[in-house]
Amino acid sequence: MSGKIEARLDELGILLPTAPAPAANYVPYVLSGNLLFISGQISQSLDGLITGRLGESLSVAEGTLAARQCGLALLAQARAACGGDLDRVLRVVKLVGFVNSTSDFTNQPEVVNGCSNLMVEVFGEAGRHARAAVSAPSLPRGVAVEIDAVFEVA
Repeated sequence: MSGKIEARLDELGILLPTAPAPAANYVPYVLSGNLLFISGQISQSLDGLITGRLGESLSVAEGTLAARQCGLALLAQARAACGGDLDRVLRVVKLVGFVNSTSDFTNQPEVVNGCSNLMVEVFGEAGRHARAAVSAPSLPRGVAVEIDAVFEVA
């Protein structure tokens, strides 16, 4: 299905991945009323999982790219939940980002900006959202970043 958001993705040169399947006993998203809750999406590229710890083996720039990959997976899940029509997304309501980082690393907000910036690139003002960016001593499969989201949909 093509619409203004798909056209915007094309304009930005963004190709969304296939919505990842759950890795355990949960569903990838839940639609409740007009709110779409998307389960945490982990940092993964076409080359596989993006692993490592910020403040140890990964730079802030590498973490930011990992967070952007989480954002691409969130968009893929939103597209699947909306029957292929991202124009149904009215607003990005909230992101919660977890950053695999050392105890002295304090740049979690800059890392999670990789996802936040993507949402604003794609949705404009409707992409601005509430957010949390927190440190975690480890994340599933050793990934660098995991982000979940809440979207308002039509």
